[in-house]
Amino acid sequence: MTIELPSFSPCDALVAVMVAVSASDQTYRTSELVAIQRSVDHYPVFAEYDDDRIRAISQTVITLFEDEDGIDALFGLVRDALPEKLFETAYALACDVGAADGRLYEGEVAMLAEIRHQLNIPRLHAAAIELSAQVRHRVL
Repeated sequence: MTIELPSFSPCDALVAVMVAVSASDQTYRTSELVAIQRSVDHYPVFAEYDDDRIRAISQTVITLFEDEDGIDALFGLVRDALPEKLFETAYALACDVGAADGRLYEGEVAMLAEIRHQLNIPRLHAAAIELSAQVRHRVL
């Protein structure tokens, strides 16, 4: 199957990374979708973003996940769109989505590892970002 790949804006790429974490275990939890929407609604990086694009970006990610080489294509789009200074931002947003429901599932752990690898996030930075997401999403 040949997929016609769109080009992503930097914000599209950030949304795609968040959606990838949510979709990685084939279950779209409400808490994860709310975390994506909340990030887009509140973080300064998305100040000029048209959040109506979330649905189209989500569909692109889901379509890519159905293709054998889709993950590689996804990360090619993400790396092409994101300036390097936003790589850690992308990882932080991905961790927030993964932590949103209070636990990480196997697919999410694997996707976060892939994001770390694809975006070349230094190990110490990744650990700090992961801990930050965990403590923000703790419950009593």
